[in-house]
Amino acid sequence: MRHWLLGGLVGLIALYALVCVALYGLMLQPPVAFAQTMSKVPWPVFAALPFETLWRYARAGVLEPGQAAPEFDLPILDSQERVRLSSFRGERPIVLVFGSYT
Repeated sequence: MRHWLLGGLVGLIALYALVCVALYGLMLQPPVAFAQTMSKVPWPVFAALPFETLWRYARAGVLEPGQAAPEFDLPILDSQERVRLSSFRGERPIVLVFGSYT
């Protein structure tokens, strides 16, 4: 009986580690792919996994202070137009703020 319980515990730990690795790999995907998958995950999973810790490592980035920001091309919220970071380079200082407004 003890042997069976120990095997089950080892199996659960291995499954937990595998799910954490898969979640980390998913976090490395582009935001759209990540969001499409995570929208199907039930909410208790977020409480059971080290989501925040994995997110910090997956999205840490490699920019150092003083380095140029990577190029981006995004739609303007209330328009059909788009904005590119490179269109502002050399004209004036740019501040990028990322966060949730919800």
